[in-house]
Amino acid sequence: MLKAQEIMGISPIIPVVSIHDASKAVETALALQEGGINIIEITLRSADAIKAIEAVAKAVPSMCVGAGTVVNAEQFQMVQDAGANFVISPGMTENLLKHAQTSEVPFLPGVATASDIMLGMEYGLDAFKLFPANVVGGQGALKAYGGPFSQISFCPTGGVTLMNMNQFLSMKNVLCVGGTWICPSDLIDAGDFKGISTLCKEAMIAVNRDAHDL
Repeated sequence: MLKAQEIMGISPIIPVVSIHDASKAVETALALQEGGINIIEITLRSADAIKAIEAVAKAVPSMCVGAGTVVNAEQFQMVQDAGANFVISPGMTENLLKHAQTSEVPFLPGVATASDIMLGMEYGLDAFKLFPANVVGGQGALKAYGGPFSQISFCPTGGVTLMNMNQFLSMKNVLCVGGTWICPSDLIDAGDFKGISTLCKEAMIAVNRDAHDL
């Protein structure tokens, strides 16, 4: 089982994906791989999310599939049972943190303050999602956290785009970024998997290799 920072090192970009029809999950995952990305965060924002995670985990074992928008211990257990390789939440509670301690599945909770980071550290975590990055200070916050939390790694999500991703990726404490732009729901719903692959290729070409070691 990979650790959280190892999960974050799979790709400089983690696609944050909402799948409303589980029958399109496998094709979505394959489209991402065709575009050069071997990781996906399927959010629990649709009724078919659990089925989508299970489908990808079974049919595309080479894809690192994670569950996003997990907000309680019950959901954590559900996505773990579905085969999720990692779990991401928009924030964290003590119940969620305690449950994560009982699981081997890496947990990447969202943080917005220094107190959030300190709480996560008390539970042994060294990697977090900064969320929503564009609201809670973005690059300025990440630079400030680099002092007191030099051992902590971040995945900024929320407001990250093709245009600003390299500004985040150039920071020493940022291992990857998360974004919805690279795999939008409208393309999934329309079955435009070629379009998704194109967006992935465009983003991967645009990643500054000097700023982020692939």
